[in-house]
Amino acid sequence: GKTEQAALEAFVEYGPRYATVVERVSTGLTLPKAVGDLEIGLRLKGGPGTEFGVPSAIADFDLAPVTARQLERLVELLRAAWAAFSRAAYMASGKPLSTGPRGGGRALDKIRDHVREADEAYIAGLGARAPRGADWQQVQDAFVDALGAKVRGELPDRGPRGGERWPARYAIRRSAWHALDHAWEIDDRAKS
Repeated sequence: GKTEQAALEAFVEYGPRYATVVERVSTGLTLPKAVGDLEIGLRLKGGPGTEFGVPSAIADFDLAPVTARQLERLVELLRAAWAAFSRAAYMASGKPLSTGPRGGGRALDKIRDHVREADEAYIAGLGARAPRGADWQQVQDAFVDALGAKVRGELPDRGPRGGERWPARYAIRRSAWHALDHAWEIDDRAKS
């Protein structure tokens, strides 16, 4: 949304879509029926990608240590988002995708490549190396391996030139958001 109110309205509207993604791995999700039902726990200053919905700010809670058990749970949710993307792409195979404001005119194979390449970049954001010439499943496996290495302290918090590396929680949130954003783009464009 172009405003906070519009973004919150879209979030409420997308509630059932989120529920469908996490229903296999999470119980007890209560969906808000209206913006007034939301409790805003944190506001962050956005970056250049915020206008497109990108969760580009690392919050203090992203920096909290992650236990092995927490990582297992977070990876379960991430895999649910990846599965939603894979399902959407599979269901849209062979169907024309509408063009226009929701995704422009990018073809399905280009969207798949884009999501895989983004996850390769997210692996680098964690401080690990993505496998070269890998398919998306291999990239996902490498991503999960990098998350484990990050949580165990095997990957540095700063790069060789001093740049900040991503914490595990943020990398998971960013990848899950990206997979769902494009899953729902495919769903919307395949229906039109």
